[in-house]
Amino acid sequence: MTHTPFHDLDDYIALPRLGSLALSPDGQRLVTGVSTLNEDRTKYVTALWEVDPAGERPARRLTQGHTGESQPTFTQDGDLLFVAKRGTEDDAKPGVWRLPAAGGEASLFAAHPGGVAGLSAAARAAVVTVVANTMPAAVGVDEDHRLRTERTEHKVSAILHAGYPVRYWDHDLGPDLPRLYAAEPASAEASEPREASSAADADASKPREAGSAVDADAAPTGSHRLRDLTPAAGGGLTQTAQDLAADGTFLVTTWNVPEARGSMRSQLRRIDVADGTQTVLLDDAETEVGGPQISPDGTIVAFLRSSRSTAGQAPNTWLEVVPAGGGEPRALTREWDRWPGQVRWLPDGSGLLVVADDDGRSRLFHVALDTGEVTRLTDEGALTDVVVAPDGSAAYALRASYAYPAEVVRIDLADLSGEAPVTVLRGPAERPALPGTLTEVETTTADGVRVRAWLALPEGASAQAPAPLLLWIHGGPLNSWNTWSWRWNPWLMVARGYAVLLPDPALSTGYGQDFVQRGWGAWGGAPFTDLMAITDAVEAREDIDAERTAAMGGSFGGYMANWVAGHTDRFRAIVTHASLWALDAFGPTTDAAWYWGREMTPEMALANSPHLHVGNIRTPMLVIHGDKDYRVPIGEGLRLWYELLSSSGLPADSDGRSPHRFLYYPDENHWILTPQNAKVWYQVNLAFLAEHVLGEEAGELPT
Repeated sequence: MTHTPFHDLDDYIALPRLGSLALSPDGQRLVTGVSTLNEDRTKYVTALWEVDPAGERPARRLTQGHTGESQPTFTQDGDLLFVAKRGTEDDAKPGVWRLPAAGGEASLFAAHPGGVAGLSAAARAAVVTVVANTMPAAVGVDEDHRLRTERTEHKVSAILHAGYPVRYWDHDLGPDLPRLYAAEPASAEASEPREASSAADADASKPREAGSAVDADAAPTGSHRLRDLTPAAGGGLTQTAQDLAADGTFLVTTWNVPEARGSMRSQLRRIDVADGTQTVLLDDAETEVGGPQISPDGTIVAFLRSSRSTAGQAPNTWLEVVPAGGGEPRALTREWDRWPGQVRWLPDGSGLLVVADDDGRSRLFHVALDTGEVTRLTDEGALTDVVVAPDGSAAYALRASYAYPAEVVRIDLADLSGEAPVTVLRGPAERPALPGTLTEVETTTADGVRVRAWLALPEGASAQAPAPLLLWIHGGPLNSWNTWSWRWNPWLMVARGYAVLLPDPALSTGYGQDFVQRGWGAWGGAPFTDLMAITDAVEAREDIDAERTAAMGGSFGGYMANWVAGHTDRFRAIVTHASLWALDAFGPTTDAAWYWGREMTPEMALANSPHLHVGNIRTPMLVIHGDKDYRVPIGEGLRLWYELLSSSGLPADSDGRSPHRFLYYPDENHWILTPQNAKVWYQVNLAFLAEHVLGEEAGELPT
């Protein structure tokens, strides 16, 4: 058997990982981020690499910072901006750094005491805006610096909330909240910006020395100072999206508006960069908005609009446009049976490029501005981070699938009437060799619905040597198994001889609105029967061993793994990661309770909660949970673990021994992100499966 990086966990976690893409305004430079292990193999660090848009020159590395760089963004004149921490202090904050187009060392462009979280640059003007978290009482950046210093010196960590939410995914919200700033050249009276002797040694976290033009009590700064555009933002900009007009005169952002009973809605707002004047472009209590994109001429804003879900009706998403100065919106894709995701304008403003999940892929489509006609441009893989050449001749994107991780591609846009040629560019990393083959499978359910899946098969699987099967259930639940995953990578299992089934059951995206609706409010219904139907179909294959199977899932997939455990004994083992267990407890304690409350009524929770079926569980389960998980709080994992030991069909004995296992991470969140913890995740999974699926003796697990 050919050795691959998936046969050794150390080789696997060392594979480089691409993310983000930026194109210079002249279309001549393309930059991506590449994450690799640091020297002690305990953290991923991202460096910026330049890729030749023509595909002729090899990629070259641009940055060398010890803590990494992110959010590459080109200015009008071709300088490369990026967000990075510099220095050795543990509390160093990320700032904006500039790498000159003409060459030289990176220098500090702009800094904020709370760190820079977002960055935008105008394509045709010397205008840069940033998002930075600011203390609510602060008037000006220096005041924010003083308030933070006082909290630090007095060791105050308390946060007083007057609204909701109070946390998001893996971090607490507050005491600071996001604001938008314009970055402007420092005045002539201010001291000159500090130059970094190297991109790795510069320190943006320390204030200037006393005696300089800005004293030690002032906030750190660079060549540009920050002017507050949204001093009264409150929580309006928490987890929102912005776009800056090409001429730099205004930006458009989504904006959170609190509602009664802990809910919120989103608006679309225009903010003028000159004076911060705000104009509400759209405010509809029945829909949500997202992903604004301003047309190249600045006259139109494209955005995503979604209906609000109810207990009986799933959400729907479509593309709309609205005049940038205000006016009536117009729907472009209201009748298209797919949900648009990332949106990009064509340079001439005649239409838009849209990425949408579609039949186990995430494809690129063209949407005509005048008619709303949708044309599919790509077939293979899942596209992200789309950028468009200034002359409209091509688009560039990161493309991935379960056959390969993200790579940089060029998409020819000469003909928008059909499938476009796609070229893989010379990127920073080669495709890794795989230990098996990828194929598609599908079945038809009892109610006549098509359900499809990816199936990863190990080398040598045949009727003479059938492979044991792992059913992997995706999270979301509004999601699809359509792209490479580093956290749930099937090839590590395939390298150990397993076949891995990656199905898209009811609630999955990319199969139309009716397919989502089939599972809405009935998680234990069609999603479960779809999974069992596709598993039946795959188990009927001669190269699959139907007697040796397991089910695994995370987040909603973990919920479904728990539901499977209480409703069938067909699997030899079940792995449940970051999973929902008692829906009546999960709904009010998750980080976005108002969202789940629209679907998860008391009646729905009662009908679909796995914990009510714990007495039926007779399959060994591996429970995995991180204490810092705010989307599915740790209480779900703790209750599941206790009730497995006390109430399942495989209870613990009088000495507390149980066939179940609990892998607990005190410092991880919804995802296991640090390299060595991820390695342990796979080690424990493989050992648990080997014991219960392959019948091997339980080996010594990592400590």
